[in-house]
Amino acid sequence: MATLLSPLAATQREISGTAGRLAFYEAGSGLPVLLIHSINAAASAYEVRPLFERLSSTHRVFAIDLPGYGRSQRGERHYDLSLFTAAIDDALDAIGESCGDAPVDLLAVSLSGEFAARAAVRRPHRIRTLTLVTPTGLDRRSAALDGAPGQSREVPGVHRVLTWPFWSQSLFNLLSSRASVRYFLKRTWGSPDIDEGLADYCVASARQPGARYAPLSFLCFRLFAADVRHLYAQLSMPVWVPHATRGDFRDFSSADFLRSRANWRFQPFQAGALMYFEMPDAFVAAWQRFLEDQT
Repeated sequence: MATLLSPLAATQREISGTAGRLAFYEAGSGLPVLLIHSINAAASAYEVRPLFERLSSTHRVFAIDLPGYGRSQRGERHYDLSLFTAAIDDALDAIGESCGDAPVDLLAVSLSGEFAARAAVRRPHRIRTLTLVTPTGLDRRSAALDGAPGQSREVPGVHRVLTWPFWSQSLFNLLSSRASVRYFLKRTWGSPDIDEGLADYCVASARQPGARYAPLSFLCFRLFAADVRHLYAQLSMPVWVPHATRGDFRDFSSADFLRSRANWRFQPFQAGALMYFEMPDAFVAAWQRFLEDQT
């Protein structure tokens, strides 16, 4: 099994906390920024690479591989909302050790925005602004979500079926094959013009030992929060929502309850869900304008 290369040109170290061993990446100098990749079959910090590269020229930028992904701890364990939220807490603690009490500008992609929101509600003093890139929980199907605090949207019994030893690895191999990775990235982009480096890294990451466990928890909806809309409503810091207008993740039809709030700002990009791969300079410029408006 080939060693998985670092997803980012950065100083890498490992941090260990409540979420276990996490790969932790750092570059640049200035105010701290934390970037959190999404959750899928083969996720990693490579997903935030265009942002990491650009922001490191103006900020002290950090990123992690979330539990079960990239170069972080893999293997069979209980992957749930609390574990992924704890990973963000561990990263914030590590940043605090390096940068002191300076609050962090936090950016999270897709489903990880739910974990970031939970961390921000619990520790608002540690997060100056929150950017949620094409976040989950705001589409038409999510409008009726009203779960108890900390409740997930797990479909009962599905995880047991997915993890049955007879087919668990074969199922994951199918989902993370090169053909499947390219298929899902094209749906994410809403275009065949995907980032080939990301596709290659996804395939390599999915071939690491223990890679199937976190994605199978994702597939049974264990990592989706039933109380996400309540979490979003509790956020007190400035929140920017750059979102897709193309591809599978462009439905924000039930976000009206947030659009009228003074601390929330929505901005569509004529692109897919990872719009900063397609228009990195325009994205960073818009993000910087958002930050400047908070000073």
